Amino acid sequence: MCSPLDERPGPEYGRKVLVGLDRLPRLPSVTSRLNRTRFGVLAHPASVDRGIEHIGDVLARIGAKPALFFGPEHGYGGEAQDMVDVPHARDKRTGAPIISLYGDRFEDLSPRPEHLASIDVLLIDLADVGSRYYTFVWTALLATRAAAKAGVPVILLDRPNPITGSRRTIEGRSQAPGFLSFVGLEPIPVRHSLTIGETVALFARREGIPLGDALSIVTVEGWDREKYADAWDRPFVMPSPNMPTCCTAIVYPGGCLLEGTNLSEGRGTTQPFEIVGAPWIDGHQLAQGLRATGLQGFVARPLTFRPTFQKHAGQICGGVQIHVADRMTFRPVATYTALVALARRQNPQNFTFRTERYEYIDTIPAFDLLTGSDQARRAIEAGEDARSIAEYVSTPDPTWPDVMAEASAALQEAAI
Repeated sequence: MCSPLDERPGPEYGRKVLVGLDRLPRLPSVTSRLNRTRFGVLAHPASVDRGIEHIGDVLARIGAKPALFFGPEHGYGGEAQDMVDVPHARDKRTGAPIISLYGDRFEDLSPRPEHLASIDVLLIDLADVGSRYYTFVWTALLATRAAAKAGVPVILLDRPNPITGSRRTIEGRSQAPGFLSFVGLEPIPVRHSLTIGETVALFARREGIPLGDALSIVTVEGWDREKYADAWDRPFVMPSPNMPTCCTAIVYPGGCLLEGTNLSEGRGTTQPFEIVGAPWIDGHQLAQGLRATGLQGFVARPLTFRPTFQKHAGQICGGVQIHVADRMTFRPVATYTALVALARRQNPQNFTFRTERYEYIDTIPAFDLLTGSDQARRAIEAGEDARSIAEYVSTPDPTWPDVMAEASAALQEAAI
């Protein structure tokens, strides 16, 4: 468990949290609809209920048989690494086709008209991790848009935000015009505090998709928005290969920024996004630099590590592990932005920003897509103060709480 270092409690299980899939079998209007129509399912390995039963098994138990499945990035089975094309497949248990929504073109991210023509309803159940880079929410939105265009109603099973829905934890500047991409399809803060249902409902309503008709949402019950996933009285099921724990999700809004650099974000280790570095990094110097920024809520522990795959595979890297000491004062976006700035300052000859294609875009550096503009990258390259750059990147739009209220209202309008 990723607990504050000064408390170290056992699992803080609280009141029972019911996600959309938990509620599904208790909703006769929905189950009878699924039983009498052709429907498709967009899901992945973390699409499980309170008993850790996968949505495919839940549907079989209630007598509902999907006509086909859709899988997002990493695949329906979750086997693929990041940014790896996923082929179509067939479900071994039901024989139904599995349509990949992650190919080599942006157009591959949406269900095709011929796939939607074979179903009458699309059921979506994807676990998000509360950061705008995490692509599942955008897959859900693209699928909703495509289904609405095809006249296929969507039923979305909502889930809580595992790193809280608190307004106190909002962090990260929204993207500037021209910097939208699959790691941020619409302008929102990096750490936005919305559920996947709230996000999809927000933009669906803005686009004129009828809520409660073209888009219906089975909402969450019993969720305290101030609580993290380890207070939900259920295990954390990893939604992608490098998101193994709630701890990973907490640091991810910052740790993912390293994808825009040649620093290892810890893929190929047992603690991705917490362990970071490169062969030319002095971990002690990096840890000292982070302490000097005055940023709170974490301890940067110097270490060496050897990734087994991806960046610097097989090489001994110097770096740090970010240990979260106080979840409510820890600011992942600010912390990792400062880390990137300090790493470049330590060794500008070896540090580089990623320039190759990133999530279907090859004209804008990945770091710019992740931070939402080119200003942070340019400031880092100019050697500006790490804390100042971190504050610029991490400061959210002050009107975002108003947008959260709009999203909540949209969710209620679509609620089943």
